[in-house]
Amino acid sequence: MAQLLVRDIETAVVRRLRSSAAEQGVSVEEAHRRLLRTALVGDTPGPQRDFLAYLRSIPHGGDIEFSRAVDLPRSAGL
Repeated sequence: MAQLLVRDIETAVVRRLRSSAAEQGVSVEEAHRRLLRTALVGDTPGPQRDFLAYLRSIPHGGDIEFSRAVDLPRSAGL
């Protein structure tokens, strides 16, 4: 992947980027990537963003019950 180095950015712009990154829960670098991607190629999420969105959609503990296998332990068949 290519890299960009952007110099001489106004302080107000950097503050807004940091604030936006904090709101999204991502690094400033990731917020910058998202901003550029949205502005230049549209807001089409890539595979990594889809996977992260999926992980974030999984409910947190507490309410989830998993069934236990009743046939354990099994013979290793050696």
